[in-house]
Amino acid sequence: MNVSKNDEQLVARKAGGLNPAIIIPILFVIGVCIYLFVLGNPGNFKDADKLGGGSVAFSSTEGKDIHPESFLGIIYKGGVIVPILITFMITVIVFSIERALILGKAAGKGNLDNFVVQVRSLLNQNKVDEALEECDRQQGSVGNVVKEGLTTYKALSHDTTLNKEQKMVALNKAIEEATTLEMPMLEKNMMILSTLGTVATLIALLGTVIGMIKAFFALGSGGGTPDAAALSTGISEALINTALGIGTSAIAIILYNYFTSRIDGLTYKIDEIAMSIQQSFAEFN
Repeated sequence: MNVSKNDEQLVARKAGGLNPAIIIPILFVIGVCIYLFVLGNPGNFKDADKLGGGSVAFSSTEGKDIHPESFLGIIYKGGVIVPILITFMITVIVFSIERALILGKAAGKGNLDNFVVQVRSLLNQNKVDEALEECDRQQGSVGNVVKEGLTTYKALSHDTTLNKEQKMVALNKAIEEATTLEMPMLEKNMMILSTLGTVATLIALLGTVIGMIKAFFALGSGGGTPDAAALSTGISEALINTALGIGTSAIAIILYNYFTSRIDGLTYKIDEIAMSIQQSFAEFN
């Protein structure tokens, strides 16, 4: 079965960037290590000298006998949901940095608005070669699509086998294919940010429920005299998970919308120049 050049390029672009199947498990291990050895450092708790080194998770006094002395220790007491939420936060940060770098590269060199104005001005004067030179200098996704469109423009200008309507269809198809080749890299991993914007809140809610269950259990098991320490621990666990989940979700949603708006902006620029290419071709050919 033969694979076209465009199909090969499309696969290459989809395969580029960070691979979530590899990165997310690594980030989960990092999240657990942060929970155990940073948040769970004995220095974050009272009587640290009695807890030994490494992590309170490996201390014989792990449980109700340890009391936080710093904010990191308080977060550690949030329970088993905390490392999951930490992983979510790290994942949002890592993939946001990746998207920022990819979209920055896609925007190319120089001011994109000036590039669009310059190319449209050259097309109005039928200076296709000069417009191609501008695309080479731009070196971004918009420049790549426009260059493909202009290359097809030149080829069709000297084609005597097609009528004008057929040439317009071929030109439009070339631009659409070039856009399709660029979009996978721009949109890759955006679904992760979108998903974490919702899932982080749900996982936090699970941690909140677990904390409240512990709080009400302490309230009921004490009979007439509730265990104040156990009650406060359960409530604090619930609130810690809520805070981490809401914070992660808010950041993920904000960044997702920001990157989506940047992708839409690039797509709009491509459509704007594509229209100019088609109008120029219809006028001068």
